[in-house]
Amino acid sequence: MNDYEKNFRMARADISEIDKEIAKLFEKRMKAAVHVAQYKKANGIPIEDLVRENQLIEANSSLIENDEIRSYYINFLKNTMKLSKDYQHKIIDGTRVAFSGVKGAFAEIAVKRIFPDAVPVPYPNFKAAYKAVENGECEVAVLPIENSYEGDVAPVMDLTYFGSLFINGVYDMAVEQHLFGTQDADGKTIKKVISHPQALGQCADFIEEKGYIKEETVNTAVAASLVAENNDPALGVICSLEAGNEYGLKLIDRKINKDSTNTTRFAVYSRVPRDNTTDRCNFIVLFTVRDEAGSLGKAISVFGECGYNLKALKSRPSKDVIWNYYFFLEGEGHLTHEAEEKMLSELSEVCTNVRLLGRYPKEQII
Repeated sequence: MNDYEKNFRMARADISEIDKEIAKLFEKRMKAAVHVAQYKKANGIPIEDLVRENQLIEANSSLIENDEIRSYYINFLKNTMKLSKDYQHKIIDGTRVAFSGVKGAFAEIAVKRIFPDAVPVPYPNFKAAYKAVENGECEVAVLPIENSYEGDVAPVMDLTYFGSLFINGVYDMAVEQHLFGTQDADGKTIKKVISHPQALGQCADFIEEKGYIKEETVNTAVAASLVAENNDPALGVICSLEAGNEYGLKLIDRKINKDSTNTTRFAVYSRVPRDNTTDRCNFIVLFTVRDEAGSLGKAISVFGECGYNLKALKSRPSKDVIWNYYFFLEGEGHLTHEAEEKMLSELSEVCTNVRLLGRYPKEQII
């Protein structure tokens, strides 16, 4: 037996032993993926986490000393992660996600993009969708919190403050509004358009130009169903392509919203908060301040002193006391356990109520 054959036989034996170890480690890794999937399901976190994946690839590939095979190892990691995600999708399949509206609503579109394996569950309004998670009917809810053109969604903001759920993710979705009518309708037959108040506001210039009467409904997709039901060529609806097609309506005019960058921010609500992280993340804090001179300024200064970037500060009437307000603050920074405790402790000294509503790694575009 020459050296080549001897090395060949030894290499095959080594590979067989290594493959046995890989099989054991692969099974162990997939078992760990079950716990990851269960955590994501409970916290309303999507399977896809590209930031985390890139961090793992960068960290683990640096362990490979041989430059020539590092690129092959990166491919090995990516394939392993894909298999893990496929398995997690199977585990999470059937998660019930509440949203406000009916089939074709923008919120349902958001649900399908964030949780492709989930079961979207429609509710008649924001409160019903929110309560469905509080009482355990659904695992999570996807609700709009802000529109780039129309501003905050006030009813959802109030539910957020007075409710018990946490926000574990925020997602930006571009919103395009379209004019639909019955199969016999066109731009001239339509006299009245119906839609959600925000959609009507986003398309105010178009409505005024056409001289249409406008009427508010609870939801754009609900409006589409009403137009289909009435089958009146004088009645139009402003809604998404998905909603118009869902109810068999005719597309009359495309992209009629004034702002081409029209975007809605959707938040994912869950009964449990996402864990602390040493990585840089976004977070949301709700608080009220004492009725004293400078109290709001002192509260805001706490965030700067703790090293956090203040991204947004909004206020809403608290409703329990006249002329009293609660504040919704979005920040960014390293929120470790110690840093979080320090921030909340210092806020408590100048605030009457403080609640860390949620934390999430990064706002994502869907």
